[in-house]
Amino acid sequence: MMKKSPDQISAERLAGQVSATAAMHGDGTLIEDPAIYAPLVLNDRTFKDVSDTVCGYTEQPAPLWWYAAITVSSATALLAAVMIPYLIITGVGVWGLNNQVDWAWDITNFVFWIGIGHAGTLISAILCLLKQKWRTAVNRSAEAMTIFAVICAGIFPGIHVGRVWFAWMLFPIPNSNAIWPNFRSPLLWDVFAVSTYATVSLLFWYMGMIPDLATLRDRALRRLATGRKMPCVFMLPTGHAVELKFVNIDKIRAFVYGLLSIGWRFSSRHWHRYEAAYLILAGISTPLVLSVHSIVSFDFATSVLPGWHTTIFPPYFVAGAIFGGFAMVLLLLIPLRAVLPNFSDLLTLRHLENMAKILLVTGMMVGFAYGMEFFIAWYGGNEYEWSVFINNRANPAKAPYWWAYWTMITCNVISPQLFWFRALRQNPWVIWFVSLAVTVGMWFERFVIIVTSLHRAWLPGEWHMFWPTWVDIGTFAGSCGIFLTLFLLFAKFLPMFAMAELKAVMPAADPHDDSVHHSGHGPAHAATGGPGGDAHPGHGGGH
Repeated sequence: MMKKSPDQISAERLAGQVSATAAMHGDGTLIEDPAIYAPLVLNDRTFKDVSDTVCGYTEQPAPLWWYAAITVSSATALLAAVMIPYLIITGVGVWGLNNQVDWAWDITNFVFWIGIGHAGTLISAILCLLKQKWRTAVNRSAEAMTIFAVICAGIFPGIHVGRVWFAWMLFPIPNSNAIWPNFRSPLLWDVFAVSTYATVSLLFWYMGMIPDLATLRDRALRRLATGRKMPCVFMLPTGHAVELKFVNIDKIRAFVYGLLSIGWRFSSRHWHRYEAAYLILAGISTPLVLSVHSIVSFDFATSVLPGWHTTIFPPYFVAGAIFGGFAMVLLLLIPLRAVLPNFSDLLTLRHLENMAKILLVTGMMVGFAYGMEFFIAWYGGNEYEWSVFINNRANPAKAPYWWAYWTMITCNVISPQLFWFRALRQNPWVIWFVSLAVTVGMWFERFVIIVTSLHRAWLPGEWHMFWPTWVDIGTFAGSCGIFLTLFLLFAKFLPMFAMAELKAVMPAADPHDDSVHHSGHGPAHAATGGPGGDAHPGHGGGH
């Protein structure tokens, strides 16, 4: 009997050609039988189907919802463009800071955005080195999210010092006053760690896109050569489409994507060097996952302040960053999965379930860290440390910010426990709501760590409460608008999936799969490179 490919099994289940028991497995990827590999691309797609689907998101006119979303996000981003100059002109007194709470929303937002950017490197680098093929559906979007989150994080270190024009003194360059940076300060370590992380992540993201950019270039060139024209269409708020007939969008595409693809020709020499460089960058990126947020945690852990002075912060911050980063990936991709055509064929329920399991594991790691903070505060016998955790955070009778602490616990520790139930961790909208709760909880975690450790000093006469001003809120909202605007632009103008990697995990990339050979989708089709994008299956296997 001829062996069936996973995609063929999935297609039969969706067509109702199998038993009712087998049809209960969602989209066909939630297969518990160890003898059957869960498909990573649904509906028996060919290499050309994958190219047409992924390139179609970029080549087809943007839907109306995209214009509505980017209008709202860009309008929100303008808040940052207004709040930041106002802060620079007026001074940091427009924030809610005071003599005791001199770090608040600014550093909270900085640590929050750095944490959001962690999942991209984890998915792309570590899962690549571990040969986890399911990463192929989410790695490109996660890498893009990393870049955009680091851009948002970079806003805050410069402006929170007040005198932005002295930010150049952070760098180790000679100056006439001989004022050198303090290299023993973890605040300076942040500058090097975050800038290195941003540089490597940008290289990793861009290098992975080069074959896909070349595919978009070749498709535009083929349309120009054959006389077919891709319409340049804009949607009006009324829902009507307006075509600009005097604009040949394919000439622009061919030039821009040709410039970005830097001469990629789909040759074996290019693939060989590309895969070697990709693995090297993955190896370089892997230590960054641990180092960047560990160094961010040193901003607090190397101090002597009760609530900060703890050695659990580096692993605690790393686990929390992965936790929050995965939540943000799901928060962005699940709505796109619902509104973009054929997106669910590439981002399946198996992908979502795997990421929900990671949320559950990292959520328990974060919960363990929360518990260990209380244990060490009690076991260490330091009454000030114990007072911070009980009287400043957990006890509603004495802690003024108790609501922030218990919001953090509810969102980060309790909500992921829903994923113990299979039906819930396989439901996209349950996953989305838990991801939203985790994103909110991770922001409150940074707020709790910073503000509740600062607002009560050694003397009760120095106790001061922190309340955000409209400038605090507007600056943070503006950073969220910048992040969403950049992600929406990425979704429209760049390939959201790594096509070469998707093709590498499809049955057609397996030279030993007889069912694929008989169906006519085998390596003979896989090797036909060129403008259609049906070229080399890509790095990560399937050669």
